[in-house]
Amino acid sequence: MLIGYAVVSTLVIVIAVVVFLLVSGGDDSSSAGGGNTDEGGAHINLDETIGNTNGVQPDERAGIVPPTPKETDVKVAAQKAGCELRLKLPDEGKEHLPVDAEEPNYKTSPPTSGNHVEPPFQQADGAYSEPPKQLDVVHSLEHGRMAIEYSPDLPEQAQLELKGLYDTMYGAALLFPNDEIVYDVAAATWTNLLVCREYKGAATLDAIRAFGKKTWGKYGGEPVFAFKFDGPTPAEPDEG
Repeated sequence: MLIGYAVVSTLVIVIAVVVFLLVSGGDDSSSAGGGNTDEGGAHINLDETIGNTNGVQPDERAGIVPPTPKETDVKVAAQKAGCELRLKLPDEGKEHLPVDAEEPNYKTSPPTSGNHVEPPFQQADGAYSEPPKQLDVVHSLEHGRMAIEYSPDLPEQAQLELKGLYDTMYGAALLFPNDEIVYDVAAATWTNLLVCREYKGAATLDAIRAFGKKTWGKYGGEPVFAFKFDGPTPAEPDEG
């Protein structure tokens, strides 16, 4: 009888060890994806006195951590990435329009200024998986924000690289697909525009980063800090 108990006890111990090893192994995900992703999140600013999601779905994907920048001068970075840089464009107006207003005929694509939705329906800071209305985004630009916009046809890898860059500068910034632009990627602040017909990986990321440092929070007439936000900004991104 004692032998029988010993055998059963041994089996119980063996099973417990096997279960522990399986559970421990299953929980170790630190090297998943080659260790090149962070926790991500949409970074939506949920304070409705500051902005509104307007029903647009968030982008909760974990972005790919961007490489250390190699070029910080915005003009040089734009040239190396094959992007067009347009600074200090004409101000197209700042009139507030009702939520159901027809979108103005903005003179740039994507828009960089112009009449826009009335508060508090300006698009909230955050990453989105759907295109918000430009009527709502332009009001956000007036408050010093930067919008990073990309073609929805961009490969998933490139989208995640852009998301990873955004994760380092999400304070008072937006990221979303735009099915109306003829470029792979664009970045806009009030009266400033960077457009890139072709996404070129790290070079494009450098151009967007330099554009943010050059123009974020400096234009629009409304102080960027009037709408509270948390996290690293395009002016001072988290560069590791």
